[in-house]
Amino acid sequence: MMSQTHLIFGMAAFGKPDQARLTLAALAGSFIPDASLYLLAGTHLLILDTPPGVVFGQLYYSEGWQAIFRIDNSFVVWGLALILAVTAKSKVFLALCGAALLHLLLDFPLHNDDARAHFWPITNWKFVSPVSYWDSRYYGHIVGPIEVACSLAVCAWLALRFRGRWERALIVVLAALQTFAAAAYVSGFVT
Repeated sequence: MMSQTHLIFGMAAFGKPDQARLTLAALAGSFIPDASLYLLAGTHLLILDTPPGVVFGQLYYSEGWQAIFRIDNSFVVWGLALILAVTAKSKVFLALCGAALLHLLLDFPLHNDDARAHFWPITNWKFVSPVSYWDSRYYGHIVGPIEVACSLAVCAWLALRFRGRWERALIVVLAALQTFAAAAYVSGFVT
């Protein structure tokens, strides 16, 4: 799923109105599994001027990048962190770990050849789903718009729940990103 979708669903599931620390932890947990990709791809695209085809066609699949993705996308790692959060009775750490695990649960069935090894360090096996959230060869032209529609509906619900200025601003930004994604699907920009 798209990163903004994870933020929307993480905020909905683990954020709480008038509890900024909890909501920020939920947002952080929603993003952390994608953070390494942004850091790696951003460095190559914006600083090293590596062509996008190389970044997403070669480097993404390289052993070095996949080794990093195994860690931040591991049900095992995040599950152990969740156990620590429960043991510590930390609502903030629980929101962070819960949102990260929700991210993985949402990604797991929606990645085809770009799947990650979600059960590291137990195994490097990857579930190669027959469905993709973006790739039209694997129903991305159907799944992507459904993802956007669901996300926009959740944004509307979040806007009813969260009344703070920064929360509302964030919801508007996330909804705008989803609207841009919807336009990309309609225009055929996303394949």
